[in-house]
Amino acid sequence: MAAIKLYGSHISTATARVLACLYEKELDFQFVPVDLSTGEHKKEPFLSKNPFGLLPAFEDGDLELFESRAITTYIAYQYANKGTELVYSDMKKQATALVWLEVEAQQFESASSKLLWEIMFKPMFGMTTDPAAAQEIEAKLEKVLDIYENRLSKSKYIGGESFTLADLHHLPNIGCLLTTSTKRLFESRPHVNAWIADITARPAWAKVLAFKNQA
Repeated sequence: MAAIKLYGSHISTATARVLACLYEKELDFQFVPVDLSTGEHKKEPFLSKNPFGLLPAFEDGDLELFESRAITTYIAYQYANKGTELVYSDMKKQATALVWLEVEAQQFESASSKLLWEIMFKPMFGMTTDPAAAQEIEAKLEKVLDIYENRLSKSKYIGGESFTLADLHHLPNIGCLLTTSTKRLFESRPHVNAWIADITARPAWAKVLAFKNQA
């Protein structure tokens, strides 16, 4: 049995973030499904793994973690010599990547996750989308993407000249938004569009999509 266990859901974007990292690193792991429909994530024993009742949770032997970005960072450093190198060994290059890791977490995630809630997850859960709210959030996302367009005109990837965690962390929300009308915001920005085409074509992301489709 694999020492690494990932507790999550096929519909969780945060779970997909960790899956992408595990596949990039070519690591063996056991996936333990958590049933959101029954509120399993809000009860014991899951709360002992993540006291906030959010997905995912992660184990590597006796190490227990939660928060998807913390998990991917651990994986990238602990298994640095396996699979894709997702962090830079040069600290100046890594410092730049860290800036864009923060941008993803503080700017892109904020706008994109709120937008996904309005246009994807509300309908999924039988709720009504608020068109005015969606339009307002789209405007905020556009401002972020304008900054990305400028950055990507100077750099092949968002964090530097090679694919890193800074790119990987974007994949789950981008993947969902590509299935909605919001994809036009990407397509209208040539550098952003090329970057998205590149990172979504990675074999590891294809494995994530195949995994999600098994549900």
